[in-house]
Amino acid sequence: MWDAFGFEFINFYFIPGLVLGCIYALGAIGITLTFGILRFANFAHGEVMMSGAYLTWTVMAIITSVLGIAVHPLVAAVPAGLIVIWLFLLTDKYFYKPFRKADTIKVVMASFGMMLIIRSAVQVIWGPNQLTFVQGIAKPNTVLQSFSQSIDMLLLIPNKHLFIFTGTIVIVIALSYLLNRTRIGKAMRAVSDSPDLAHVTGIDVDQVIRATWIVGGACAMAAGVFLAMDIQMLETTMGFRMLLPMFAAAILGGIGKPYGAVFGGLVIGLAEELSAYPWIGDAPLISPGYKTGVAFAIMVIMLIVRPQGLFKGRSF
Repeated sequence: MWDAFGFEFINFYFIPGLVLGCIYALGAIGITLTFGILRFANFAHGEVMMSGAYLTWTVMAIITSVLGIAVHPLVAAVPAGLIVIWLFLLTDKYFYKPFRKADTIKVVMASFGMMLIIRSAVQVIWGPNQLTFVQGIAKPNTVLQSFSQSIDMLLLIPNKHLFIFTGTIVIVIALSYLLNRTRIGKAMRAVSDSPDLAHVTGIDVDQVIRATWIVGGACAMAAGVFLAMDIQMLETTMGFRMLLPMFAAAILGGIGKPYGAVFGGLVIGLAEELSAYPWIGDAPLISPGYKTGVAFAIMVIMLIVRPQGLFKGRSF
């Protein structure tokens, strides 16, 4: 059973689907928080992911050139993440805040403009060509490979995927603690339910908005770095290509529901990868070139059948 089905299915479809789902989940968290608290779809979210990956690559290059040592992307992501969050807060203060009381469509159009600004800035600074994020071939983890062989299995999971799994779990646990155990997290949930009522009860809405941008920026930063680690290269359209699946994940889980975004991201990632598995015959069920169409189909179906999502989020 394992030789005929398990090896190919687990190593080349299921595990990559989980990895992709983790990236979608982290990206969808920022989208659903922004939508739930600020009441608009931030189409620049994918570009924040992309710029965070480029900044991480820059920090790695600077440390290597100055100290002569190679630094892991997750280590370089810490100072790069602080820069991304700072830029995120500046963008909110000088770009989004003037539109706070404007119609939703105006804010959405503004986010489109910000998306183009960020992408153009990255192309000017780093160039339009692809960059190698991490050199070399990702080899399977030898310890996990030896252990799986001892129980008549063979798992070919590289270290980069283990880092992505572990990082996603840590971030989701930290987010859960923030939302359920901290004062600012409870305030974020209150503002998501009713901004006017939260303001009347004494909650500093502006502070909540800043916290939303910080949490969303940190999750987007992590998603961008994980994506770059997975594909091992950088390109200026990598964030834009992730935008539709991340929105699909947020809608599937329910707008304003961070845990729903995590679940939705995993479902979308697995659905995209498993749709290319040859379930019938030797040919893929759906051509890998149409993977994004799977996310789009799920999003459309959810908007028609259950617009509030699986976890009963907001429907606008």
